[in-house]
Amino acid sequence: MEIKKKYYTKEAALPKLQTYCAYQERSHQEVVAKLLSLGIRGDDADSVIAQLITDNFLNEERFAIAYARGRFRIKRWGKIRIRQGLKMRQIPEYSIKKAMKAIDDEGGYVETLKSVILSKSSDYEGDRDKIGKLVAHGLRKGFETELVWETVKSLF
Repeated sequence: MEIKKKYYTKEAALPKLQTYCAYQERSHQEVVAKLLSLGIRGDDADSVIAQLITDNFLNEERFAIAYARGRFRIKRWGKIRIRQGLKMRQIPEYSIKKAMKAIDDEGGYVETLKSVILSKSSDYEGDRDKIGKLVAHGLRKGFETELVWETVKSLF
């Protein structure tokens, strides 16, 4: 039995995408992928995206700020890793700068790094290379090299 894929018209897809964008902030790249999965391409896809932007369902700057704040607060990522994630999603540099400013405005950047390092330090009790491993962990989380070294040295 062959399953037929359902294709949508531009008019039928618009409310579906409005719901998709209202559920959580989306990047243009995610919306384009969703349009393709619904079978909408070319000028129809462009007009749907334009309508979503006009109705303020789709806003890359708002997406970048929400992404950065979520990754910082929940996953406790540093600025470098957040910036890479935004670049992978093809977010413009202007929006990335706004997102980085939102993290600075939120405060607690160094405190977050300290808590990341302290939470990992118990894994390395009695290890001769504890400091090196903690620095590597801080770097993997996307924090800046100098800041990680200063923080690890001040804690241990």
